[in-house]
Amino acid sequence: MANLIGRTWRLLSYFVIASVVFVVVTVAHAAPVAPSNAPAPLCSWQLMSNNEVLNIAFPDVNATYWVLPYALGPNDTISLSGSYPNARYFSLNTYGTDLDTVDTLRDSQIRPDPGSSNPYVAGGAHATGRRWHATVVNRVPNRSLNEIRATPPTGAQAVPVGFLIIRVYVPDDVRSLSGGVALPTVTMRLGGATIPMPPCAVPFDPKNYSGPIAAVMTALVDRAVERVASGAFPPDAPEVTFINPGSTAGLFPNGDNKYIGSKLTYRTGRIAVIRGKAPSYPNTRTGASPAQAGVDMRYWSMCQNDKVSPYPVVACAADFQTRLDADGYYTYVVAAPADMTYSADPRITIIPWGDTSVPNKVVFLRNMLPSTAFYPLSVQAAQATDTEPVATMGPYYPRATYCDVTVFQKQGWQACYR
Repeated sequence: MANLIGRTWRLLSYFVIASVVFVVVTVAHAAPVAPSNAPAPLCSWQLMSNNEVLNIAFPDVNATYWVLPYALGPNDTISLSGSYPNARYFSLNTYGTDLDTVDTLRDSQIRPDPGSSNPYVAGGAHATGRRWHATVVNRVPNRSLNEIRATPPTGAQAVPVGFLIIRVYVPDDVRSLSGGVALPTVTMRLGGATIPMPPCAVPFDPKNYSGPIAAVMTALVDRAVERVASGAFPPDAPEVTFINPGSTAGLFPNGDNKYIGSKLTYRTGRIAVIRGKAPSYPNTRTGASPAQAGVDMRYWSMCQNDKVSPYPVVACAADFQTRLDADGYYTYVVAAPADMTYSADPRITIIPWGDTSVPNKVVFLRNMLPSTAFYPLSVQAAQATDTEPVATMGPYYPRATYCDVTVFQKQGWQACYR
C-alpha cells in the first residue's frame, strides 16, 4: 500500500506540476483568442520559448528553448532518446524551483550511441549516425552514462520539482528550429511506472488563451520575472558601460553562457554606439564544424532587450551577423528608425531600438564556451575573478557611448568617442 501511495503521489505530482506550469507560463501575455492548439496531455516539450513565442527573461534571437517540468522521487528517472542537431550548439539544462541552474550537459559531453558519432567533438561526423541517449536522475549523476542531475542536493529546496530545458543555437537550416531533427523522445519512470511521452506534434501557442485567468497568470509571471531581472541591473546601474550583472539566477541561465550588459535610455536624436574586437567562432552556417579548432569561442552575440517585465529580447546581432572592419572590430549602432537614416558604411551593424515607448533597455554581450587560450579575455574570466570586465577583456571589452545622430551621420562613429 505504501508503495502504491508513493507511486500515485509521484504520478499526480508530475501532472499537477506540469499542468500548473503549463497554465501559468503559457497563458502569460495572451491574446483574446479561444484555445485551439493545446497539445495532448501525455506529450513532451509542450512549452517552447524564443523571440516570437514566450519571449521572456532575455532570450537570444538565434536560439530556441523547449521546456519539460517534472516531479521526481529519489529513484525516479527521465530517459531521453534523440539525435544530435545540425546546429552550432545544443545542451540539456536542469533547474530547481528557484529557476536557477542545477546541472548542464552540453553537446560535446553527450556520448553517442554505439555505431553513432558526436559532431560536436573533433572528428565527429556531421551527417549520419547521430543518435544519443541521456538520463535525468535525482542524485549525483554519472557523466559516463550521460546522466544529468534533476534537482539540487537534499535540503536545497523543499520539493523534488524541476525543469528540463533543451537549447538549440543557430540551426544550420533557419527553417528548422530544432536543427533538422526531431526533439528527443521522453520516457518517465516514476515509482515503478513507465510513461512514454513522445514530443508534442505542435508546440503550444500562448496567444490562444485569454480571459480573467490569463490576466491573473500574466500578472504572476510578470512579477516573478520582475523580481529577479530587476536585480541584474538596478536603477542606479551606469548607462553605456558594460558591467557584470548583479545576478542572472532565477532567469533560467545557461551554464555555458556568461553575460555583461549596459543600461540604455532613449532620447530623440541620440543613438548608442558600441565598439570592440570580435572573437573568432565556427561559422556553422557556411559549413564549419561546431568543434572547429583554433577559434576563440563557440558563440557570441550582442542582444538588445526591453528593461521591463517580462524582459523580452528586441533584436540580436550574432557573431555571424556582425560586420567587421579590416582590424576585426565591430561597430554596433542601437537606434530607433526615426533617429537613424541609412548608413552606407559597410562596417556598421544596426541593432534596432524597437518601441520607443519603452525608454529603458539592457544590451547584453553573450560569451559561450571560450577556448582555453581565449579564456583570460572572456566574460567568464572576469566573473570568475569578480573583476570588472573593462580591466580584463582588453580590446574585446565593448566600449559604448551615446552620440548625436547628426554627428554620427556627418563625421562617422569615430567622432562619437571624442
